[in-house]
This record gives sequence, structure tokens and C-alpha cells, in this order.
Amino acid sequence: MTEQTKTRIPAPLYAAAGAGDLAYQQLRKLPAVLTELSDRAAASLRTANAQAGELQKKAAGTDFDALRTNATTAAAAFAQIAQERAVAAYTALVARGEKVVGTGIVESAEVVNADIEATEAPKAVEAVAEAAKAVESADAAPKPRKRVKATPAPKPAE
Repeated sequence: MTEQTKTRIPAPLYAAAGAGDLAYQQLRKLPAVLTELSDRAAASLRTANAQAGELQKKAAGTDFDALRTNATTAAAAFAQIAQERAVAAYTALVARGEKVVGTGIVESAEVVNADIEATEAPKAVEAVAEAAKAVESADAAPKPRKRVKATPAPKPAE
């Protein structure tokens, strides 16, 4: 742990210094790594040259027209399979999306409709019933007679 001094250095600055030191240490190892990679590359080159000679001999006796035909047929078959898989995946995603969206909307709509029917249907029926009672009672009840106010007779003029 470092000793704290009077001036405080921010942690990101310490992090940058640590990253620089790590990079420096890795760069010091670079000459050894380059030597190892150079040796491996030389060995790979010898192997590649040997294999290239063998492949040239095989290529001289190869029927490239047959290879081209086979490659074309295989590519068409693979393209067809890939297309079918893509369509199947797309269809599955569409179905899943419809299920998620549709189910939520249908369920919500059913709940709302059930609530509306449960609360408004009785009110509407009651309102119609009350209106019908009011009409029946108005027809059945005797109609009140109008009262006529008696007006006082005019006073004779004196």
C-alpha cells in the first residue's frame, strides 16, 4: 500500500500509470515472442511447401467440371435449406408475437367488456324499468285537477 501524501492523486491517473507499466513489461517480452513466432513460421512454411506439391499432383488429375457441378448442386441445396429454416424461424417469431400481443389485447378486452356488462347492463335495465313504471303510474293515477285561484271581486268605485 502506498503512503498518502499531502497532494491527492486521482485514481484514474494511477490506473493509467499501471496500464502503461503493464504495456512496457509486455513490450520487453516482444523480442522473445518474435523469435518463437519466426521459428514456427519457418516450420509451417516447410510443411506448407510439402503439402502444396502433393496438392499440385492431385489437381493435375482432378475433373474440375465435375467439382463445379457438385459444388453448384450442393450450394443450391444448402440455400434451399437455409431459406426454409429462415421462413420457419420467421413464422415462429410472428406466431409468438401474435400470441403475446393478441393474448394481452384479447384478455384485456374481455375483462373490460365483462366489467362494462356487469356494471352498465343492470343500470340500463333498471333505468328502462323505472321509466316504464313512471309511464304506467302516470297513466293509472288520476290526473290532478287544476286549482283555480279565486280572484277578489273588484271594489265598487265610490
